[in-house]
Amino acid sequence: MRAVTTLSVVVLASAGIGHAVLTGLDADIARVDAFKDMKNRPRAGHGMNVLLVGTDGRDRISAAERREFRLGGAPCHCTDTIMIVHISADRERASVVSLPRDSYAMTPAHVDGTTGERHRGHPMKLNAAYAEGGPQLTVRTVEAMTRVKIDHYLEVDFTSFMKTVDVLGGVKVCTAEPLKDSYTGLDLPAGTHALNGGEALQYVRARHVDGASDLGRMQRQQRFLAALVERATSSGLLLNPIKFRDVTRAVLGSVRADKGFGTDELLALGRAMRNFSPSSSEFTTVPIGQMGHVVEGVGSTLKWDPAKSSRLFAALREDKPLTVHRHRNEAVTVDVAPQQIRVQVENGTATEGLGKRVDAALAATGFRTSRAPLNAAQRTVKRTVVAYDPGWDRSAKSLAAALPGSRLRAVKGLGPTLKVIAGTDFERVRKVRAVNPAQGESGVVRGDEVVCK
Repeated sequence: MRAVTTLSVVVLASAGIGHAVLTGLDADIARVDAFKDMKNRPRAGHGMNVLLVGTDGRDRISAAERREFRLGGAPCHCTDTIMIVHISADRERASVVSLPRDSYAMTPAHVDGTTGERHRGHPMKLNAAYAEGGPQLTVRTVEAMTRVKIDHYLEVDFTSFMKTVDVLGGVKVCTAEPLKDSYTGLDLPAGTHALNGGEALQYVRARHVDGASDLGRMQRQQRFLAALVERATSSGLLLNPIKFRDVTRAVLGSVRADKGFGTDELLALGRAMRNFSPSSSEFTTVPIGQMGHVVEGVGSTLKWDPAKSSRLFAALREDKPLTVHRHRNEAVTVDVAPQQIRVQVENGTATEGLGKRVDAALAATGFRTSRAPLNAAQRTVKRTVVAYDPGWDRSAKSLAAALPGSRLRAVKGLGPTLKVIAGTDFERVRKVRAVNPAQGESGVVRGDEVVCK
């Protein structure tokens, strides 16, 4: 999530500010050899691929800011966010692919960065690769999973994110529904908001807004990145050399980059992207094939859809826009994608097998059902009920849209898993899709589609 700010530096360079302004700033970038002794790498494609990672470093954040923006606790020294940013060869398009941090991954053989021990390849969550082998193992693992050659590595933390947003004068975001997360302190009513650095950090960190969890958070990160690009390219602030210098210092002072990514590369890319705008960007999340894939010693992971993810990464290698995979259907549009909603089905009737039929139909539409329907305490339900915790009301409305005629029932303390009590009125499950779905081949959105109108 903090990694989005690094892409903004590329955009900032498009203001055409000369080399003299950036001279000396290169020394502010901490260097890391992310590609040392790497062999058997994927074949290079067209365009440029940047691996952006956000870590939870917070050493330079004040005690007051930690309290205000809920940044307490010890950092995990892992990657909170992982994105591949593909810049097309003609420098007219940026494709951003979010890789869920809980993705199931198999590491290559490597040396543990903490213990010095040599490990064979073993399963883990993708974000744990950084803690075990640093940037090198993170790059190697991503390349092994995607077969996309990474050209540059950029790493940022909380500090650079907050400073960059503040020096830009804030970034505008919009929400159709109230967003409230007690963990991060996020509390936004429906509408348009200009967020400062700390508030923006709450926005992109929030995972407990509803049942969407980490997938919903990645969607908000993508929205924020589109808004930041719009702010950076349309504000006119970047035509001011002093402001440009302040922005780049705010970012570069907290960045770690590979040794090959310096001032000259930044300026060359920036000059080529002078006409870059939100409509030039596209965002998606790698398609998920299985939620809750439990691995012994690792825990619950997300397994990518092998066919869909292969097509996605082939498009990156071949320098093709991701939107070519986009398709529309007659599904009803909802606010939260079914792939982000967990559901427990109960049979509220005396009809044997109804629970299994409802569960299977919801799963086929994309909902994360338990695949283990139960019998309800009451077996005389006439009208299907969607029971939900008030904190997951957006997910509940999306689920109810898939069950024509159902009614909503708020149940405090129910938690993130919604409950469907099937009644005798059940006939079918209607297909639904998110307005801006967070995953799948139909989940590609352009930057101009998600910024405030």
